[in-house]
Amino acid sequence: MPLPPDASPQQRLWALIHDIRHGMLTARHRDGQLRSRPMTTQNRTLDDGPPVLWFFVALDSAPALDLKDDGEVNVAYADPQQDRYVSIAGRARFVDDPQRKQALWSKADAAWFRHGPDDPNLGLLAVQVDHAEYWDVTASRMAQLFTMARAAALGEPPPRLGEHHEVPTLPR
Repeated sequence: MPLPPDASPQQRLWALIHDIRHGMLTARHRDGQLRSRPMTTQNRTLDDGPPVLWFFVALDSAPALDLKDDGEVNVAYADPQQDRYVSIAGRARFVDDPQRKQALWSKADAAWFRHGPDDPNLGLLAVQVDHAEYWDVTASRMAQLFTMARAAALGEPPPRLGEHHEVPTLPR
């Protein structure tokens, strides 16, 4: 997704993750351990204003129970084919919004929630993005291999092969 030079932090963030449908949501379990689970990002775009990622979660599931105790989360996205990686820190909360559930619903969601967007076990989880960081390798695979082989032969660390940035502080 090409970006204009004056792209906002939200636009840059969305450009990096919009094709990656699944992220790993990490939350603190009731026993104190961090647990990561694959989740499908329901957004088709990011809304104007503070960026929010939307997920459907079974209300009787372990992730939902964990999030009731502690809403601090991380969502990690990886696209190894494009050498693109994104880490998002934020605050998760359950939202009661039947219209948004309907708008985000897809036929694929029926595999988990048989009664559709009105399923009583369907929770709508909003993750307010507070911080994002990304790694986007721009060099081709051949260039990467050559650069790494050359660095190894010379006993030097390889030069940076792509971009690593923190998205500027995102508005709340």
